[in-house]
Amino acid sequence: MNNNKSFFFLILIWSFCFGIQAQTGPKKAPLKTVLEQIANTHSIQFNYSSSLIKNIYVFPISNKLSLSNKLKKLEAQTSFIFTRLDSQIVGISSPVIICGYLKDSTTKTPLVGATIKTDNNYTVTDNHGFFELKTRSNSEKVNIRFIGYHTIDKLASELSSTDCKNLFLSEHQELISNITVNGYLVKGIDKTINGNTIIDFSKFTLLPGLIESDVLQTVQALPGIQSVDETVSNITIRGGSHDQNLILWDGIKMYQTGHFFGLISSFNPKITQTAYVINNGTDASYSNGVSGTIHMKTAATLQTDFTGSLSLNFINANIFADTPLGKKSSLQVAARRSIDDWIKTPTYHNYFKRVTQSTEIENNDKNVTNSNQEFNFYDTSLRWLYTPTNKDAIRVNFILIDNNLTFDETAVVNNSTETKQSSLSQQSIAGGINYHRKWNPKFSTTLQVYETDYNLQAINANILDNQRFLQENIVSETGVKLKGNYTKNSWKYNGGYHFVETQITNRNDVDNPRFVRLYSNVIREHAVFGQTQYQNSNSNITIKPGLRINYIEKFNKILVEPRLSIHKKVNDVLSIEVLGEFKHQNVSQVINFQNDFLGIEKRRWQLSDNDSIPVLKSKQASIGFTYKKKQWLIDATGYYKTIDGITTQSQSFTTKYEFSKNKGSYDAFGIDFLLRKNFKNLNTWLSYSFIQNTYFFDYLVEYQFPSNFDITHAITVGSTYSSKLFNISLGLNYTSGKPTSQPVSGNEIIDNEINYESANNSRLNNYLRADASALYKKQLTDDMSVNIGVSVWNLFNTKNSINNYYRVENNSANRYSRYSLGSTPNFLLKLNF
Repeated sequence: MNNNKSFFFLILIWSFCFGIQAQTGPKKAPLKTVLEQIANTHSIQFNYSSSLIKNIYVFPISNKLSLSNKLKKLEAQTSFIFTRLDSQIVGISSPVIICGYLKDSTTKTPLVGATIKTDNNYTVTDNHGFFELKTRSNSEKVNIRFIGYHTIDKLASELSSTDCKNLFLSEHQELISNITVNGYLVKGIDKTINGNTIIDFSKFTLLPGLIESDVLQTVQALPGIQSVDETVSNITIRGGSHDQNLILWDGIKMYQTGHFFGLISSFNPKITQTAYVINNGTDASYSNGVSGTIHMKTAATLQTDFTGSLSLNFINANIFADTPLGKKSSLQVAARRSIDDWIKTPTYHNYFKRVTQSTEIENNDKNVTNSNQEFNFYDTSLRWLYTPTNKDAIRVNFILIDNNLTFDETAVVNNSTETKQSSLSQQSIAGGINYHRKWNPKFSTTLQVYETDYNLQAINANILDNQRFLQENIVSETGVKLKGNYTKNSWKYNGGYHFVETQITNRNDVDNPRFVRLYSNVIREHAVFGQTQYQNSNSNITIKPGLRINYIEKFNKILVEPRLSIHKKVNDVLSIEVLGEFKHQNVSQVINFQNDFLGIEKRRWQLSDNDSIPVLKSKQASIGFTYKKKQWLIDATGYYKTIDGITTQSQSFTTKYEFSKNKGSYDAFGIDFLLRKNFKNLNTWLSYSFIQNTYFFDYLVEYQFPSNFDITHAITVGSTYSSKLFNISLGLNYTSGKPTSQPVSGNEIIDNEINYESANNSRLNNYLRADASALYKKQLTDDMSVNIGVSVWNLFNTKNSINNYYRVENNSANRYSRYSLGSTPNFLLKLNF
């Protein structure tokens, strides 16, 4: 009995507690009732279909909340979309679910990590390229975007969830003229129908030994392009010296190309979007660069959302930002600076040792002590785009590049210790304005104005002789180009006018005894050019002839330069190209003495005088074929090039004829060959270049002998693996040894001068280098990712001789050698947002 009472008592307590809970807990109410309460409180009206909210119940909404917060609470409970149609009316609708599979239009492979965005929501594609997203209505615009591809807009009604369609994006090739080979070497390196190679860094993967997309290091991976001393300031294209290359940054001519005096490019890899490499068949609108052209360009499209990055490696720190300024303008800013002020890494020490070896900084007089060696560099770049109308586009560019090297020299003079500082600085500053006008669908014009200035200065403090030696090389150039483009059916026409004024000043200044030599020259050149391109309806044949007529005021000289490009597609797998050009240039780099500018940057720019320094003139012809089937590619080109007007001072002689001043020419003929095979995620390639490069000097003892840039054989083998998370690249580089001259054995010295054998009849040892790189990519959030990379240049620490020279010491010929960069690691940490 007692047990029954106890059980009954417990039941009463439980029922009482449940009743209290039921009375105090919130009760759901019809949505219609809640809407009426909100409408009365805020004096608004809801617009909806009665059937939409029928039998829908929600928890009451606190009256203390604002209207927008109340609507958000209702959206969370019902999944309906509440839209403010105006200040007094709120519309209610069901969400529209959209979905799809995003793929590459060419390869049909999924695009992973693409952004699908509406005004109020967004998502990214998964590993299968799939996405699913809620939108407010069928009429809402959906923006689909993926880096390196054309952005597309769709209506939600086109992306119904009942039928998840395949959507195809095409690669962004707005600046690219008819791509014939995608992924020529690796993804992001393509070949155009005009025989040019284009590097698109938005799609770029990785090359061996490179941790970032260094522009001028990347181009050296292409057949026919090498550097005889590993630097980006000594690039040879088909046997020409570096000063024979036209280096452009958004149409602005650049006279300085490297940081660390040539070990890395001076062009920020983040702001440089694409790079064109032209070996032959140059567009008639280009002048100078008798050997080749490298034209770097920034992005040509407006950024609609803010993007940026921060990166740090063992050499420098880098910051980049692309900021939209309204709907018609965007600003890109990039800045980079060396980090040796904070920490001197092993990479920095290797670079510094490589740059200063066999110079006064490393080996001063035995009675002089060097100390406090400091080196730093920085660059900053700016690109502003403004599109006031659909027909007009304005681009403004600015770039500043700076390198500084200082060290102290200490010696005991007259029983007292004295210290003086020597320094070397190299700076470029340039700016340009580009205005493009599209008058109608067929006709457009472009006007560009630029100014570029370069200054190289060295102060050498000779403490023992109480002497200060100042050397300076200054270049100032102004350019104006007006170009028109007209398209009609299968024909394209362009023509225009080009004006360039170049002033170069050289200064030598000694304070004890007082000596000053200052000489400055100016050359003004006018040119008109015209070009046409015909391409038949099925794109089987493309013919692009052009003509450029140049007038040099100072010499009253007219130079007529024809250009030609022919591309014939024989069938689906085989095509043939024929290229030809005449070109000239008025500037070149010369070396007076090997110890000029402290022996670090010996070359100085100099204008032609049409006498001892002639106007350089070139002629080149080439024929090649491309075979591509499935994932195989074979590309081969044979060429012949002749350059007239070179001088011994411009050819970097360090042995025989080092101090000669003669003019001559060189002929180069060779073959560039590439074999590439692509697997699913793996690119492998083998490139080979053969060249026979021969000098001709009328007034030297030997009239004909091998060029200093006669790298007869060059072989590169590489492989790059790319996936969503990893890029891994390995490569091997082999080249023939550089030509050199040796003293006659047993009779090295005659009249206190070195007695050399025949010019360039010997060679340095062959060059061999293995490189490796790895990059890990991780998406941290929808808007932020991180890249972590490591690389090793010269993986096996091979000691390669890259140059040599001789000096008479104690009546004997002592040899001095310069060696390549030893095994050098690098590390990258990069945050993208």
